[in-house]
Amino acid sequence: MADAVAEAIGDGTHLLVQAGTGTGKSLGYLAPALARIIDSGDRDRVVVATATLALQAQLATKDIPTALDAAEAVTGKRPKAAILKGRTNYACLYKVRGGGPLEQDSLLGAESLVEAAAAGKGDDVGRFGAEVLALREWVEEEAQREGLADRDDAPSHTARGWAQVSIPTRECLGVASCPFGNECFVERSREQARDASLVITNHALLAINAMHGGTVLPEHAALIVDEAHELVSRITTAATDELTPGLVERTARRCLTWLDDDLGADFLTQADDVREALDESEAGRVTATSAPLVRAAEALRDVARRVVSALGKGDGDKSAPDPDRQQAASAAQEVFDVAERIAKLADVDVVWVSHSEIVGAAAYVAPLNVAGLLREQVFAETPTVLTSATLSLGGSFEPAAASVGLRAADRVAAGAEAPDPLAWRGLDVGSPFDYRRQGILYVAKKGPEPGRDGLREETLREIAQLMWAAGGRTLGLFASRRAAEQAAEWCRLELPDLTILCQGDAQLSELTARFAAEQDTSLFGTMSLWQGVDVPGETCQLVIIDKIPFPRPDDPLMQARKRAVDDAGGNGFMSVAATHAALLLAQGAGRLIRRSTDRGVVAVLDPRLVTKRYGSFLKSSLPDFWLTTDGDVAVQALRRLRGEE
Repeated sequence: MADAVAEAIGDGTHLLVQAGTGTGKSLGYLAPALARIIDSGDRDRVVVATATLALQAQLATKDIPTALDAAEAVTGKRPKAAILKGRTNYACLYKVRGGGPLEQDSLLGAESLVEAAAAGKGDDVGRFGAEVLALREWVEEEAQREGLADRDDAPSHTARGWAQVSIPTRECLGVASCPFGNECFVERSREQARDASLVITNHALLAINAMHGGTVLPEHAALIVDEAHELVSRITTAATDELTPGLVERTARRCLTWLDDDLGADFLTQADDVREALDESEAGRVTATSAPLVRAAEALRDVARRVVSALGKGDGDKSAPDPDRQQAASAAQEVFDVAERIAKLADVDVVWVSHSEIVGAAAYVAPLNVAGLLREQVFAETPTVLTSATLSLGGSFEPAAASVGLRAADRVAAGAEAPDPLAWRGLDVGSPFDYRRQGILYVAKKGPEPGRDGLREETLREIAQLMWAAGGRTLGLFASRRAAEQAAEWCRLELPDLTILCQGDAQLSELTARFAAEQDTSLFGTMSLWQGVDVPGETCQLVIIDKIPFPRPDDPLMQARKRAVDDAGGNGFMSVAATHAALLLAQGAGRLIRRSTDRGVVAVLDPRLVTKRYGSFLKSSLPDFWLTTDGDVAVQALRRLRGEE
């Protein structure tokens, strides 16, 4: 892997490299990256993008320091490394110092208020006030010591509390206009990144950089994308906009101070019009220009344009613009942009309506495809390495390559000259694990196919039997919260001596910590557990997957992507639905074997994996476990693992 990464960075050919769990893929790309940086005299910067902030932190605190120590020991040189996150991950001094009622809530210090809240004294408002005061005091301490006020380093807080000390990207005044621009934490983090040769960021910021013409990340000679199987999803999320009546109403009220009565009333009325349009709309994709949502978006767009114009004219001293007015204008501009995008119903976008008991009615607009964006704004600009434990789907790199804009015709062999700047290579470096000896893949061929009415009793009985054989030690991966709860309830009755945790019982981090610490405990959950759960050893000897994780038939974006492939003459089911399922299956099955001493069974209770034609594509995406369709074989193997015959 290190050789292939060095070759890719050297000749500019893009690389997709699959590196299984336990290969040490982080060091596999960090070693050649640091070698390139040192050989260039720190002139060539390398950017590493991870899927999440948590993975970014793990890389920055563990793998990169290890690699830097090694580089220094070998070469005598230690390149600078820096972390770069999105704006909302840093506190905003303008927000903190801008005043507000919470500053006058108490003459007590924040620490005293927190102690009182912990003792049960005071109501929710008091506890929230204490939280915000503690955050504000911490921000000022960070300013004094010239820190970064990074959210990950902040005192314990809620999302609501953090919102009181941070600011949305669109509402930032800009370093030139902000009275605290010379102390700005975001600018300080970007200065550190510009001064570093190795920059660690995340997929979301990579997306923003691509969408804004490369203005967010510092110039770099190479890009390495870790956990690349999540790249398309993360880019899509970053490029998705939401419109709700609440957003329109909050924005309108912020703008009223600077609007005449008629325009202010018009803006407020738009919130009711959007709410009415959403209430009239069925959940699902919107395609008709005459749809109530589209008409409401057109009216909102026109009013928001007038608001932005009115707020932008300003008055008084032009050299000292009103910061609050400037922020209100930015919020109105965001409403305008979203409304215009929905009103256009462009072919490159998918618009849909969602109804939720928690969130209420909302409209969304997302890109139909992000392959073009990645091809033009990422791969055409920088030699890029994509790496993950699951990049080869159905035994081929082509599906993953196509999803990010790399064409099968542009693939070149290792060592061959790359005739095109969009040429790419694929490499599977294998795994240190002997999957056929360490694990069994059991497929319930004789079981019922999954239905929409929850788990069948036959399936529930099989889950209980497998768990009994394993003595707990089970990670249950279910397609829905309802199925997970149904299975947990059944198994708690059938197996009262076993501890079964279910997603929703407590915070997910608390549940996964208990699962890891208590050997005989089992954990059931949904998509949050399919990726990122790393529990080696005897705690996890059975992974149950209730059904093939195809996209939901009511997922407007996935269905639109499938239809677009069909319309272009391709196979939308295989290109979109089956590829999506293969990726998740590979991730889910990968929870079982995390080190060379692990043993266990992956039980897929969906017979379609072996009875349908697409099953071979899905199976070839999984680790090379020994396959059986005999449930008794799986049960006996699990009993032997815990010392029973």
